[in-house]
Amino acid sequence: MAKTDFYEQLGVDRSANAAELKSAYRKLAKKYHPDVNPGDAAAEQKFKEVSEAYEVLKDDQSRAAYDQYGHAAFENGRGGQRGGGGFSGDFGGMGDIFEEFFGGQRRQQRQQARRGGDLRIEIEITLEDAFNATEKQINLTRAGSCGTCKGSGARDGSAPTTCGVCNGHGKVRAQQGFFMVERACHNCQGRGQVAQDPCGDCNGRGTTQQQRNLTVSVPAGVEDGTRIRLTGEGNAGGPGATPGDLYVFVNVRPHAYLQRDGADLLCAIPIAFDLAARGGTLNVPLLNGKRVKLSIPSGAQSGQQFRLRGKGMPVLRSRSHGDLYVQIDVEVPSGLNKKQQALLDAFTGSLDDNNYPDVKDFDTRSNKANS
Repeated sequence: MAKTDFYEQLGVDRSANAAELKSAYRKLAKKYHPDVNPGDAAAEQKFKEVSEAYEVLKDDQSRAAYDQYGHAAFENGRGGQRGGGGFSGDFGGMGDIFEEFFGGQRRQQRQQARRGGDLRIEIEITLEDAFNATEKQINLTRAGSCGTCKGSGARDGSAPTTCGVCNGHGKVRAQQGFFMVERACHNCQGRGQVAQDPCGDCNGRGTTQQQRNLTVSVPAGVEDGTRIRLTGEGNAGGPGATPGDLYVFVNVRPHAYLQRDGADLLCAIPIAFDLAARGGTLNVPLLNGKRVKLSIPSGAQSGQQFRLRGKGMPVLRSRSHGDLYVQIDVEVPSGLNKKQQALLDAFTGSLDDNNYPDVKDFDTRSNKANS
């Protein structure tokens, strides 16, 4: 298959100067770079093609050979050290391109490597706690700055020196295929410095395991799985660096009779048969310890729901509340004695079809369907 012209690959004229070539290549490299298009084989192939084109055209000698012989200039040993493919190992000055496009990310990673590590802890609260807001005491073990060496890792009277492996960067680079990969330096563990005469208390690490007691304020309306961030309460960082953060994950314990849906609550309450038949008042318990009266109409049916506005959960960081939905479940009396059975017989004998409209409606529809 014929190869595309290198100038066409870069989208420039054959008269383009070095600056125009470089500018065109950088735009295309950024667009098709595999890090920007993970898993996209077509983009990766395009990235290789524009890199090959720029590798040839950026060099005056190889460009002159290409202008004269085309792709044949790099076949059968032509084209100097470039060999058959016209594609050398540095990917067209990829060091510069990486530094421009991804250098900021690298610098950020180096800073994060020196920053203390984050910690995670879970706490459990009741639904009442989530309704009213609460405070929880927690105890955790974390890496704190060594009190003897003040986090330097060096014995008193000495000072840490720049790591000779990473030259103080805290990161080392290694080539993996097409890409340059950065990892935390194994010699200094990402600190950028090593203690030649290490502190006896922390063995040169600059940190020791320490117990810490904290008070966590849990706001009203918090939901199960909510994450609360305590800045600076994680592991200590390297010398002069900030500590990590502590993330507290809140688990809300299931309630005995309430179910939650966001800020709304659902309460299923059994009621006596006579209350459903005659109607009356039902006392509904609330999470704040109070009760509210709910009017039940006569003839209320099982599964019927009633809405109590503003009696649900507080909305997080808001003055508003959700609603409380009360679902009634009519309980039919059981364990009747003979006297009660006789009274029930007399009562049912006084009823007619109009007292059971749903039963009457179903009988009508079923008889019509079967006639």
